[in-house]
Amino acid sequence: MRHSLLVRLVASSVLIAVCSIVATAWLAARSTSGEIRQRQGRTLARDARINDALLGYAAGHPRWDGVGETVRGLARQSDQRVALATEGGTRIADSAPGRPPLPARPSAVVDPLAVDVSLGPGAATDRIDARAAGPFRLPDTERVRLRREVDAQAACLRREGQRATVVVAPGGRPYLRREGGQTTPASTATPPGAPVGAPSGHDPSPLRAALARTSGGGAARLAYAPVTPSATAPPTLRPSPTTEPGVERPQRPEATPTAPPGAPGRRADPPTPEPAPSARPVPCSPDTPGPTTTERRALDQLAALVRQCHGSRVDVWLDETGTPAAPASAAECLATARRAQLKPYVAPAALLYIGSPEDRAPAIDPYGIAGVTAVILVLAVGVSVLVATRLARPVRAVTAAARRMRGGDGSARVTVRAKGEVGELGAAFNEMSEHLDRMERQRKAMVSDVSHELRTPLSNIRGWLEAAQDGVADLGPALTASLVEEATLLQHIVDDLQQLALADVGRLRLHPEPVDVADLVEQIATVYRAAAEAAELALTAEVTGRPHLDADPVRLRQAVGNLLANAVRYTPAGGRVSLRAYADGDDVLIEVADTGPGIAPEHLPHVFDRFWRAEKSRSRQTGGSGLGLAIVRQLAEAHGGSAAVRSEPGRGATFVLRLPGSPDDA
Repeated sequence: MRHSLLVRLVASSVLIAVCSIVATAWLAARSTSGEIRQRQGRTLARDARINDALLGYAAGHPRWDGVGETVRGLARQSDQRVALATEGGTRIADSAPGRPPLPARPSAVVDPLAVDVSLGPGAATDRIDARAAGPFRLPDTERVRLRREVDAQAACLRREGQRATVVVAPGGRPYLRREGGQTTPASTATPPGAPVGAPSGHDPSPLRAALARTSGGGAARLAYAPVTPSATAPPTLRPSPTTEPGVERPQRPEATPTAPPGAPGRRADPPTPEPAPSARPVPCSPDTPGPTTTERRALDQLAALVRQCHGSRVDVWLDETGTPAAPASAAECLATARRAQLKPYVAPAALLYIGSPEDRAPAIDPYGIAGVTAVILVLAVGVSVLVATRLARPVRAVTAAARRMRGGDGSARVTVRAKGEVGELGAAFNEMSEHLDRMERQRKAMVSDVSHELRTPLSNIRGWLEAAQDGVADLGPALTASLVEEATLLQHIVDDLQQLALADVGRLRLHPEPVDVADLVEQIATVYRAAAEAAELALTAEVTGRPHLDADPVRLRQAVGNLLANAVRYTPAGGRVSLRAYADGDDVLIEVADTGPGIAPEHLPHVFDRFWRAEKSRSRQTGGSGLGLAIVRQLAEAHGGSAAVRSEPGRGATFVLRLPGSPDDA
């Protein structure tokens, strides 16, 4: 099968198809996966921007009433549908006209008190949006005052050659950010008793507001004091200049040598007065401005909420950016308290819906497709050229041989080493060439034989007629009989040629009818028995059973008669000729055997050829015209049968006619 042309063509096509499919699948998978990754990144960044913008709106507004314009602006920027709905499904705002149905699943939950960390990786650990200032948002008067102080601090630092930037927190509190991104306090309220011009070695620290709990009745109040950043404990409580109504003022305990300043449960000792400012140059103060009245009220509220959660004393303060802070042990309570404190100031949680990116067809890399297509094309062309070249080589050889044959070279042959259909084509062409060469030789021989067979009787007739015309011969009965015999022979040859021509073109007419083979054999034997006796031969006829045929009896007698006449002619005196008929399965066999000299093996394939005679002299005494056996074969084939011969030199020859039997044969 591997040499089959069909298999090779199919295999080549399958190879090209498989390569195309694999390359296309690889390109599609690569392009799709890359596009999906890029689209996922763009989608995540886009969703994060939209979510951050809506979080900022929610952090600064207690309701969603005016969010419609913000939603439409975000939709225009992202070229996507943006919609907000309550957790109960009520639509808040939608950028799509006509209020179409919301998508099946929300993209995120917009809640400034529980920020989605997947969309905001930089969110604080308590997941509270930094822009939610709530009660810590400063009024304009306090903002202006703090901004003047921080701007003065920044100007002082710049004069000393330091780079400082003023940053404003969401609540409005300004603070300094030095070079390198480090946030440092800008100024602070000088601790009670401390001089205005503190020494250069003064340790700056953020201002902390601690929630104190009295030892007696459990009342709480806030006290403020600066502490060093190296102290790991919360700041020491310090009596406030004023106390809240109904709050007991704590007593100042005595300081112990072992407790460092700022230790929990102790008040900081009054700082030692420094020399007068005129004694040394005044450096820039690095401390943060103290809490404003607004921040104190918010810290009081937050401290009460933390106390309800923690159940014990907890220090709560503002860091340098104005964000409430507490020890790590109270971080969870601080987060819970901040959510409770900020809830009235921020918008409620809402579901965010963003148009699905699958609505758009993924982009395909045209250059990648063009490259892979070019590779596939080159591969397909290469395989096709290779296969076509191997297939065309023997075809070109056959074409060249056919042209040589047309030019008269009867020996034109092709040498095809391939197997399969191409090899069969070469072998068939060689057989055809040999057959045509043989037929051409036979045609030339037949023309020569026909001219010889016709020339002899015509020459005899012409010669005797010219002799009679010249008065040399007497046109008597004997001469007339000889001329009639020559004319009869000539007519016989012409009739045989016409019969063969009709058989060749399929126009030999048969008139089949039921034939009893036994009667047919007996009739033919009776006709040729006299000729056999004259040649001193023994002619026997034998029929086994009662075979029947559907055949033309005239044509069948002609075929069997030609075989008997040929056997009588070539069997020497004292020999024997036998005619036998019998049934062989569904066929009927008629055999004519003789005891003549036989036929050489090399002559057996040519016995039934036209005008073929083993004796090339074509003497009238050694044979006939050479058309009898050719007519026998044509008549047998016209009846749907065949003619064959078996012979060995010196043992005679046996001619066999195999004809299909009659269906009515018993």
